[in-house]
Amino acid sequence: MATASVASIVTVLCSGHTALAQESSVDLAKKLNNPIASLVSVPFQFNYDSGYGPADGNHEVLNIQPVIPFSLNEDWNLISRTIAPVIWQNDIAGDSGHQFGLGDITQSLFFSPKQPGPDGLIWGAGPVFLLPTATDEFLGSGKWGAGPTAVALKQEGPWTYGMLANHIWSFAGQSNRDDISSTFLQPFVAYTTPEAWTFTLNTESTYDWEHNEWSVPVNFQVSKVLKFGEQPVSLAAGARYWVESPEGGPDGWGFRVVLTFLFPK
Repeated sequence: MATASVASIVTVLCSGHTALAQESSVDLAKKLNNPIASLVSVPFQFNYDSGYGPADGNHEVLNIQPVIPFSLNEDWNLISRTIAPVIWQNDIAGDSGHQFGLGDITQSLFFSPKQPGPDGLIWGAGPVFLLPTATDEFLGSGKWGAGPTAVALKQEGPWTYGMLANHIWSFAGQSNRDDISSTFLQPFVAYTTPEAWTFTLNTESTYDWEHNEWSVPVNFQVSKVLKFGEQPVSLAAGARYWVESPEGGPDGWGFRVVLTFLFPK
């Protein structure tokens, strides 16, 4: 009887520890669904697409996307979101050969209240900048750009839904390159299970006002929060279908895999 009692206590303690771990993982998973959560994260997002131009070129990009929140005061955070693309591509503009290197960096800054607003609305807004850091003319725009960005979302139980948007105008750069006036829209919905699995559906649509063209990829992604030793990470994989793309742009299906390192406070 004594042995059984001890075993029962150990089972209860272990079950409680597991429940706490799962709760922590679920909390991290939900924070990952929030682009402006107070959570330091470093995603490495690999994307593959094909069907570019008459030579059916391919395009691979590793987006390094650190998200770093800063506490400004008792009421406000500043969230820095950087996208630094490392690009491999081949024959994306006919017989244009192979290019590898850094693309243009996009830097967003969101000022966001620490507490949700009425009805649980979470929001943030600020500037976005386009930096002409590309190491090859085929990998970037050759232009400096800037504009506004904003995000709004709600989290209700296991559900997260909202939209991130920005608009970038070019204001300087190489005079022989096309000007930029581009709107980015990312509506998203995500469902997180008690086991910290997350299923996400979104689009990452861009409208080019200079050429009157849409790019509309629809993404479905599955992710899981787990630990490598003491380091929490998120692993994700998903498929993408191009509903609309510019002439010579990608078509058909692509895919994405993501490794995200998490640094909770």
